Amino acid sequence: MDKTAVRQQILSQLERDRELALAAALTAREAATHEENIAENKYDTLALEAGYLAEGQSKRLQEIIAALQAWQNMPLRTFDDETPIQVGALVTLEDTQGQQRVLFLGPDAAGLRVSDKGKEIMVITARSPIGTQLIGKLCGEDVQQGSQHFVIEGVI
Repeated sequence: MDKTAVRQQILSQLERDRELALAAALTAREAATHEENIAENKYDTLALEAGYLAEGQSKRLQEIIAALQAWQNMPLRTFDDETPIQVGALVTLEDTQGQQRVLFLGPDAAGLRVSDKGKEIMVITARSPIGTQLIGKLCGEDVQQGSQHFVIEGVI
């Protein structure tokens, strides 16, 4: 797997998400400030609801921008079997049935998924339960996620 290419896919996806969030925030802001949404009586809450939506969309946009900046600023380190796992590691886990999962331990954007050479890669952070367990571990060690048991098969 090419970690640089995977990171570029993550950055591209975050950039697309930023564009969508920006458009949604602008649309919500326009709706919140549009003259037709001015309250006509104390029970007319359309403008208030539109304002809450605009605020939420704006916060989501800021979260995506922060994630994008964190990924852009993250140094791409090389890991091997002797290097303890840290943020920036691309980790392959194998369960007891031989099924593999590939996780990119990133600074932000948990849950984002990309693929490389037919393998799905999921972004996790050190704050996640599995991310917390992975920090400091070495290739060949075990981790647990719920009732599932995994062995760390590879780290790059």
